[in-house]
Amino acid sequence: MRRYKAGDAMGVRKGNSFARKIIENPKVSFAAAVLVGEVILVYLIISYIPYTKIDWDAYMSQVTGFLGGERCYSKLEGDTGPLVYPAGFLYIYSVVQQVTGGQVYPAQLLFGGLYVVNLAMVLFIYLKTDVLPWWGLGLLALSKRLHSIFVLRLFNDCFAMTIFHASFISFLYQKWHLGLIIFSAAVSVKMNVLLFAPPLLLLLLQAMDVFGVITAGAGAALVQLLLGLPFLLSYPVEYISRAFDLGRVFIHFWSVNFKFVPEPLFVSKGFARFLLAGHLLLLAAFTHYKWCRNGGGLLSLLHTKLAQMKSKVFESSSPVRWFKSLHSNTRQLSSRHITTTLFVGNFIGIVFARSLHYQFYSWYFYSLPYLLWQMPYPTWLRLILFILVEICWNIYPSTPHSSLLLLGVHLIILYSLWKAPAEYPYVDSTEAESMSTRKKSR
Repeated sequence: MRRYKAGDAMGVRKGNSFARKIIENPKVSFAAAVLVGEVILVYLIISYIPYTKIDWDAYMSQVTGFLGGERCYSKLEGDTGPLVYPAGFLYIYSVVQQVTGGQVYPAQLLFGGLYVVNLAMVLFIYLKTDVLPWWGLGLLALSKRLHSIFVLRLFNDCFAMTIFHASFISFLYQKWHLGLIIFSAAVSVKMNVLLFAPPLLLLLLQAMDVFGVITAGAGAALVQLLLGLPFLLSYPVEYISRAFDLGRVFIHFWSVNFKFVPEPLFVSKGFARFLLAGHLLLLAAFTHYKWCRNGGGLLSLLHTKLAQMKSKVFESSSPVRWFKSLHSNTRQLSSRHITTTLFVGNFIGIVFARSLHYQFYSWYFYSLPYLLWQMPYPTWLRLILFILVEICWNIYPSTPHSSLLLLGVHLIILYSLWKAPAEYPYVDSTEAESMSTRKKSR
């Protein structure tokens, strides 16, 4: 009985501590108010704004074929075309179909809840990094397009990014293996999440030794293998070629970012190669001169990691010692470095994406306030850039002028991020000790 009372008292103290934190911290209390307001707003949107039919019926047709026993990806089709998403998409939307009966209104309520959960995780990331002023958190709830993507169009991008943000939180707590498993689950819903993969690989190398990176990568690969197993065992070529097709050419009409490019050039392989080269060059430049600057650059980091690996292989006298030493060189990365690296790396991919459709805005909208506050500009200019991006994404159909404006704003943000000072990636020993002490006191 004593144990129960002690545990109960501890739970009350934790609850009081959480409530006190909300009351005393203006950022936390404002974030809570934003969430409450969003719950009301999402319900009103669902109740009074008509649903827009785009991909929902196609999703349901593809899921119906899967639940009916079809395992050949070339035969899983809907009214908007063939299935082009990995297996995680089918599993999630199969559950959605069972829960909603394939009906739109209950699905909208489900996606409304998903929107709020996703926003709660994003707000948590911003509170963890403490970059925005308290009122800046409200920017995360001001996108007309994002509300539409979630509750009026029911795109699978919503699930992919929500799962990704869950992995993001794991990374902030240095749970790299768990985070990479969740990250792989997000990739299994939609491959756009792979835009985060290059900066994530860098973070893994900075945080762990080579063996840790390999084991974390193996866990992510295992997730893909297990999720795709029913299709890999039956029709492997069809599954891999459809679900992981990196060479898809999108329709020029739907492009939000390169509508000003003539269609023959837009669909050409030369334009695709040019954008890919720009993407890789910018990633390499940011990696070497920004994210690894304090460690002597990318080559220095790779040399250090290889030297650590060689010393472990040749100096460990027994298999037991060798196994224990695998993760001995882990280092704690700062929350801001993790967030900056992932958000900027993804944004570089956005800038060089050949085609951004309207639902793709969800890939980077939630990073925009963070990126804008990394720029050495006054607040009024940050807000103007934020508004311009939102305006461009709400012009339908996109025009050559709107897409040119969007590209111009993207390039201004990218240049400003390049000019911003590089951050020290690691938590120093004093800060780490302070964090450990705070955790123990709780």
